[in-house]
Amino acid sequence: MSVPKRRHTSSRTNKRRLHDALDTKIYTSCSKCGKPVMPHHACEACGTYDGKKVLTTSLDKKTAKTAKSKTATK
Repeated sequence: MSVPKRRHTSSRTNKRRLHDALDTKIYTSCSKCGKPVMPHHACEACGTYDGKKVLTTSLDKKTAKTAKSKTATK
């Protein structure tokens, strides 16, 4: 296996590692509930994407259960 003849300088190593740093995440606010959400992702709080309901959230499931139990007792 070949071994480098000379050591790489620290500046050369740092130039190579320049793009290895992590970027900060960018958030926007949900148009319906106002919670922070990443761009091009559905809102986890209300389940909307582009103004349309696309996910069923745990809050939706709870309200559906209580609505069923209220109609069953009437």
